[in-house]
Amino acid sequence: MALFLGIAAFLTRLIPFSDFFRNVDTLAHEMCHALATLLLSGDVRYIHLYSDQSGLTYSAYAGQWKSIPISLAGYFGSALFALLLFFLHSRRRERTGLIIIATIAVVGLALFVRNGFGAAWCAGFAILTILIVVLSRPGLIKGYYLLVAFICLVESVISALIILSMSLQEPGAAGDATNLDRATYIPALFWGLLFAIFSLVCARGSIKLFYKCGFD
Repeated sequence: MALFLGIAAFLTRLIPFSDFFRNVDTLAHEMCHALATLLLSGDVRYIHLYSDQSGLTYSAYAGQWKSIPISLAGYFGSALFALLLFFLHSRRRERTGLIIIATIAVVGLALFVRNGFGAAWCAGFAILTILIVVLSRPGLIKGYYLLVAFICLVESVISALIILSMSLQEPGAAGDATNLDRATYIPALFWGLLFAIFSLVCARGSIKLFYKCGFD
């Protein structure tokens, strides 16, 4: 699995404009934070997406304990999102997957994303994805879909490993792991390790699903 992910990471970074597509994972991550907040009767103030593939969800909620599921939702959600994309591919439902992806971008833009780069990216990505669906060329749909799916897979693992590294070296600046540390008094390293393990488990499942039908 490590070799597969390494090759996928290398190849996806060779593709022109791959940085543009890497924000799909960021959007999935931040939208999962937003969804968890709403499910817990909180208020999502805004989401910001940045050109370095980082993101921020600012929300308000009553009850300190709610920060735990909200903080967990980001990395868990992005890993599960990548798994969902490969599940749909194994069922040859790439068109459905692209519609889901475009819908997330449109909903994010309409309701939450409020910074200039994030809004422009959501609009551009949604338009491009909808155009791919409308053109309805099977080869184009499959190729575009797999590009997005593999980038989401790679980024879900890399981002979790980065948080693991940060939780070891700078536990006070490790994003969601730090938030969980403050909410539970369990060290950020534990949460960083949990995120990394969960992302790798989902990545293994994604790879198994991909092997079922490959590029067909």
